[in-house]
This record gives sequence, structure tokens and C-alpha cells, in this order.
Amino acid sequence: MTQPERRAQTLPSWIARIGSSSIMGMHPLIQLRWIAVTGQIATIVFVHFVLRVPLPLETMAVIVASLIAFNLASMVRWHDRKDISNRALFFALLVDVFTLTALLHLSGGATNPFIFIYLLQVVVAAVLLKPWASWAIAGITATGFVLLTVWSGPVVLPTHYYWTGLLICFLLDAGLIVIFITRISSILRARDARLALLRQRAVEEEHIVRMGLLASGAAHELGTPLATISVLLGDWRRMPAFREQPALLQDLEEMQLQLDRCKSIVRGILLSAGEMRAESPERSDLGDFLDQLVYNWKATRPAKEFRYARTTGTDLTIVADEGLKQMICNVLDNALEASPWHIEMEAAVDGKDLVIRVLDQGPGFAETMLSHFGRPYQSSKGRPGSGLGLFLSLNVARALGGNIYPQNREGGGAIVTMVLPLSSLTLEEAIDE
Repeated sequence: MTQPERRAQTLPSWIARIGSSSIMGMHPLIQLRWIAVTGQIATIVFVHFVLRVPLPLETMAVIVASLIAFNLASMVRWHDRKDISNRALFFALLVDVFTLTALLHLSGGATNPFIFIYLLQVVVAAVLLKPWASWAIAGITATGFVLLTVWSGPVVLPTHYYWTGLLICFLLDAGLIVIFITRISSILRARDARLALLRQRAVEEEHIVRMGLLASGAAHELGTPLATISVLLGDWRRMPAFREQPALLQDLEEMQLQLDRCKSIVRGILLSAGEMRAESPERSDLGDFLDQLVYNWKATRPAKEFRYARTTGTDLTIVADEGLKQMICNVLDNALEASPWHIEMEAAVDGKDLVIRVLDQGPGFAETMLSHFGRPYQSSKGRPGSGLGLFLSLNVARALGGNIYPQNREGGGAIVTMVLPLSSLTLEEAIDE
């Protein structure tokens, strides 16, 4: 099974395994915890110094400091990771619940109106965790409520402060829930958009696999008649009737040239399909590869004016892949159809990327083409089957970790920019692959 076939089969199942935890990660919970820490510090300072309710500040400070340290460690641990397990999220919420329980125990127990922040913990658990973990958090918070009712702690809050605190707790709960749910909703929308994109990519890759199989079969079938025609042309060139007529002999040479091009295309199809393997990768200097590609393309295309500029240097060794050649040639062929009288190609290294720009003086891209660029059978040529060249080129660029960007030129014409990371073209990376 080829690599595109494996990718096309595994991608949909991988999409199906994407869950809310892996997409949302730990970051919303970390942000919510910073808000909670700020609120806890402000409440402790207000109650102790403004309302003159004596609180065990040293013990509460240790608890809040421990929560801050835990959140800092979480930021470092989960900074660049999104594949957060349900167990990690469950543990993080347990820390929040136990910390809140300890602070409530030290500040009035069940008589503290901020006990209803437990409901926020349950809401967060219901959004982030699997059902069993959500029910576990709900059970733990209910147990904490009961324990705080039995063991209220060393501080007794004045009754006349209860309703004021309850109002503040309600506003705090409502605000945090709105912030959290809004954040989660935006993340879920982004996840849905990403899933739709990945499904579209999977469909496109399956389409490429089918086209590859058809092209491979056609290449096999074309091999025999092309070889037969080549033999016949060789026989005709040795016949006196053709050798005595220079015009016919010149036509035979042109036919042989086009036949050799057909054979080269067939070999390229078989090589891309993995049916013709070289003993070792084809090593080439990046500049030599581009120069040779342009030379071969010009020799077989009727371009009237072709300008080529390269500033890539001469010290970068790459592995020249047939797919890479086909991608560049497809873009050049499309520019040739739009503007046979003038084409430009520029190649340069920009940081860690190879940037190739193809410019023409044709009519440019229609707005619908720009919005649907790279989709199969999206073309302005009006011919059945057209539009596959750019579709294949775009998928080759994506497979190499790059992309293709189309745009219209001011004053007429189009620019197609191919951006490819050098890491996917260099020798060491390519051999490992």
C-alpha cells in the first residue's frame, strides 16, 4: 500500500478521534484559574482588612501560593501541547476543588456564600471531562459541601454579611460561566472548521489515490504502443523514400521528439506511483535542479518569451522528486496556456523556505477561481477534465509542508507563488522520509 493510500485510510479515523479535550487543551482552565486566584486574593484582603473579619491569613496565603505555583507549572507543562488527556484535566480540576474546599473551611465553611462557586467547578467539569469524570467531580463537590456543613472551620462569619456575599458570589459565578462558555464555544467552532477542512483534505487525497491508480494503469497500457511507434519511426528514417525528402525527415524528427516526451511522461507517472525505483535518491544542487527543469520545460513548450531569474545560491543539496518537478511544470503549463507570449519565473530562498513565483500576462484568475483554488475540476478553460493540474500541484506542495498562493497582478495577469520549506527538500530529511 502506497503512502497516499495509507494516509487516505487513516486520516478519517484520526479525525473521528479528535475530542474536545485535545482541541481545547489546558489553556482555558489555566486562564480561569488565574481569574479565580485574583478573586480569592481580593476577597481575602477585603474581608480581613475592610470588613474586619479575622481570617487565618498565613494558612490561606500558603494555599493560594500553592495554587499559583500549580498554575505556573501547568503553563510550563502544557504550553505547546493540545493533546490533553481526560486524566490530566480531571486531576487539574481536583486541585481546584480541594483548594476551594480548604479556603472555604478556613473562612466560615457552609456559611460562606462563596460555597456556590462549587457550581462553577461542576460546569467546567461537564464541559471538559468525560461523563464519568464529570459525575465524579459533582460527587466530590457535594461531599465537600456536606463536610463544610459539619466542620465549618475556625471562623464564624457575621450573618449580616451573608446576603452581600451571596450577591457577589452570584455575579462572580455568572460572569465566569459566561466567559468560560463563550471561550469554549469559540474553540468548538474552530474545531468544527478544522474538522471540515481535514475531511475535505481526506476526500481530496482519496481522489488523488484513485487518479494515481488510473494514471498508473494508463501508463502501463501506453508503454507498448509507444514502443511500437518508436520502432516504426526508426524504420521510416532508414527508408529511402523518407531519407530523400528533408521535409518528411524533419517531420519524423519532430515526431520522435514528441514521442520521447510521451515516454518521459509515462516514466514520470510510473515513478510517482512507486513502480519504478532508483537504487538511491536523485541528489541534486537546488540551483542545478531548477536550471535543468527550466531548460527541459523550454525545450518542449512553445513559449515565445520566457524570463527566468534565480537567487537560490549553489550550496544546498536536495533530493529531486518527480512530484516536485511535476508541480512546477503544471504551474508553468497553466501560465503558458493563459499567456503564451510572455511568462516569468523567479526562484529564491527566503529564510527557511524556497519561494518560486510564476507570472504571466493573461486574463488572470476569476474571483470564483481564487476562492476555490486547488479544488479538482475547477478551471476557466471550459474543457472536460481540466483543473486537475493545479489540484495535483497544490496537494504535492501540502505533502511537502508548503502551499501555493494565487493572486492577480495589477494591470492584468496572474501570479502563482509556491512556498516550500527547505527542510522537506534537503538531503538528510528526504532520505529519512
